[in-house]
Parts: sequence; C-alpha cells; structure tokens
Amino acid sequence: MTIDEIKKIIQNGENSYIEFKEEEIKAKELAEEIVAFSNSEGGMILIGVDDEGNIKGVKDDKIEETVMNICRNNCIPHIIPLYESIEVEGKRIAVITVPKGLNKPYYTADHKYYIRVGTTKRIASKEELLRLFEASGSLHFDISPVEGTSIKDLNIDIIRDYFMKYNTFDLFDEPEESVERILVNADILKEADGRKLCTVGGLLVFGKNPEKHLPQNGVSFAHFKGNEITDELIDKKIITGRIQDIAEQLMVVIKNNMLIPSVINGLKREDKEEYPTV
Repeated sequence: MTIDEIKKIIQNGENSYIEFKEEEIKAKELAEEIVAFSNSEGGMILIGVDDEGNIKGVKDDKIEETVMNICRNNCIPHIIPLYESIEVEGKRIAVITVPKGLNKPYYTADHKYYIRVGTTKRIASKEELLRLFEASGSLHFDISPVEGTSIKDLNIDIIRDYFMKYNTFDLFDEPEESVERILVNADILKEADGRKLCTVGGLLVFGKNPEKHLPQNGVSFAHFKGNEITDELIDKKIITGRIQDIAEQLMVVIKNNMLIPSVINGLKREDKEEYPTV
C-alpha cells in the first residue's frame, strides 16, 4: 500500500471497513476489532491514528509481534492478517488488513462474537450469530439439541433394532454410561450444559412422539378436484410421527386418492395406476 493511498484512507475517515486506533490500544480491544472484521466483510485497522484522523504514529518496535500474538491467542479460530509498517509525515503507522473470515463465526478469548456495524463493533445478536453459523456451513440442524428432551423420549426397541442390523451388537447390553456415550457419538443425543438432549435427527428417526417436541414436523396432504387450491377439496390429511412412519402413511394416503383406470387388453383387464409406484 502506498503513502498516498494511506493518506486518502485517513482523509476519508472511519467507515464499515476502516478503523483508527492509537498505539495504546489494549489487546482485548484490538482482538474485538479484528474478530468483528473477520465476521463481517473484512477491513483495515490503522494503529497510530486517532479517531479524528490525526497521525500520532507508533513507537513500539515490537508492535507487529504484539498484533500477531493477539491474532493467535485472543482470536478463535486464529486469524492471520496482513501487517504493513508505513511511514507517513515522518511517523510510522501499523496497517493491519483483516481478511473476510473463511471459518466464521470468530470469537474472542472471553467467548464473545463481534460483528462490524458501520464505524463500530458490537456483540452479535442470537439471530446474527445463527446467520454466521449458517453461512459457514458449520450449523447442521439435524444434530441440534431439542430442549426438554432426554433419552426417555427415544424408542429403545427401534434403536436396538438399528444397532443390531447395522452394528451387529445389542446396544443395551452395554453399561448405561456406554449407551449414552454411543448415542452421543452417533448424534442421536447431544450434550448441552451437562444434560444429554435428543437431537432433531435423533427424534425424527428414533423418537416416540417427535411431534410433541417438534410440532412443525409433519406432512400436510390435500387432494383437490382440479388444479387450483380454490377447487373442491376431496381429501385432507396431516401426517406426523417418525420420518419412516410419515413416508409409509403418506404412500397409503396417495394410493387411496389415486385413480386406477382399467384397460381391457384382449380378454384381460389391466389396472394402471395414475402415478406408477417406483
């Protein structure tokens, strides 16, 4: 970066991508700024410039080492910025270019998630944090814990059959602690605040009554006489339960609502389903 480019940045002032800091900035505060940029679109921190754009300069010869240690020890996951030392008007400025994070969300050593909003940083709200997880692809809904559940909400017989079929051993011959550990490792249970809760996927596949804890789970079926939802309603069903049960019941409902015209072929009558079963 050239001296003229730095001067222009300072002249334009702080914005969503530019932050000014004086040399006395604390490690905690700098980590918060770096994390905020990484969780947003990236940005640049100029150390040695005050909030009004006055060039104060940096005198510490170890400022680069300090910055890199903060990125390694106070930012999680570690962040590797581009560091430049540029002399402007006889004073040295430390320029830290923070890339847009690839492993969002990032957080500080005290487990706080920051984002950049205009010229300031702030702690991400629950909704903003959720979006960061979703954008990174690190949030998997099926292994999310479901509050108010426990192993008692799972159908033990179905779990036993599953492990007998695919793992060739009776899970419930194991000690109770081993059973819970295996179910956690299989993402059927998930530990949260010292509790073992059912995951969304665990409930949908092995739950006794998934709809009790996941009321949005299910399939709505409607059969209209024509092609519009304003046409006469012939049949309507709401199907809930485990995924396997929903699929089986839905097939029955579809078949019951399907026309099966007959075709005379010679002396034989052939029934042809409106929608062939695969």
